[in-house]
Amino acid sequence: MLDLLKKLPIDLGQGNLRETTEGKRIALALVPDGDGRRALDVGCREGHQTRWLEQRGYVVTSIDISKEFDTAQVVDINEPIPFDDDSFDLVWCSEVIEHLRDPEFSLAEMRRVTRPGGELILTTPNSYAAIFRPFALVGLTPKKLQRSDHLQFFDYDAIRRLAPDAEIYGFFPYMFRKWRVQVPWKVAQLSPTFVIHIRQPGHPDDRRPRQQAARAAGAASVARSVSL
Repeated sequence: MLDLLKKLPIDLGQGNLRETTEGKRIALALVPDGDGRRALDVGCREGHQTRWLEQRGYVVTSIDISKEFDTAQVVDINEPIPFDDDSFDLVWCSEVIEHLRDPEFSLAEMRRVTRPGGELILTTPNSYAAIFRPFALVGLTPKKLQRSDHLQFFDYDAIRRLAPDAEIYGFFPYMFRKWRVQVPWKVAQLSPTFVIHIRQPGHPDDRRPRQQAARAAGAASVARSVSL
C-alpha cells in the first residue's frame, strides 16, 4: 500500500520525486550566484546538487555518511563537522536533518562553518501536514509512512524552535500549478515540505554567541557519549 501511495501522481516530496519536487525547486531558487564562493553540500548522495551548485559558480565541498560519487568526503554530520569556523558562504542541506540524532547540534555546527553574511538552505518533510492526518487515523503514522531511517518527524513548531531566525517556505497544491507559500498556517497545514532559509549575521562579532553555543553543544554531545 505504501509503495502505491508513493507512486501517486501528486507531489508530496516522496522519494521518486526527490530531484523534481516543488520543495527542492523552491530551495534551489533561494541560492544566490556563487561567483567563486565556497559551498558545503551536506548529504550530497550522488552529487546532483553538487553539480548544480558548481554550475551556479560555487566551489563545492561535498559530504555524506557514505561515498556515492568521486569527490564526496565521508563525514558523519551527527559528529562535529571537520571544517574551521566561517569556512563556507553557503550550506546546502536537503532531506538530511530528519535522519539525525540531534538536529539542534548538527544545525549549530552548520552555522559555525558558515561565514558572516552567508546562508543556509535546508529542506525536510512536514510530517504533520493536513493531507497526512487521515492516514494516522488508520494507524499509518509518520514513522510508518516515511523511510525507516528517519529519526525525526517535524511539525511547523518544531522547525520554528530549531531555527527561530529562519524564513520557512512550503508549497500548495500538489498537482499542476504549485504555489510557494510562506504564511505560517499555510506552511504548517498545507505544505508536505519545509524549506528553511537562514541568513547568518553579517558582522563577525555577531557570530560569537552562536559559535560558543555550537562548541557547547559539541562538548555536551561528547559528554553524553562518554556517559553511555
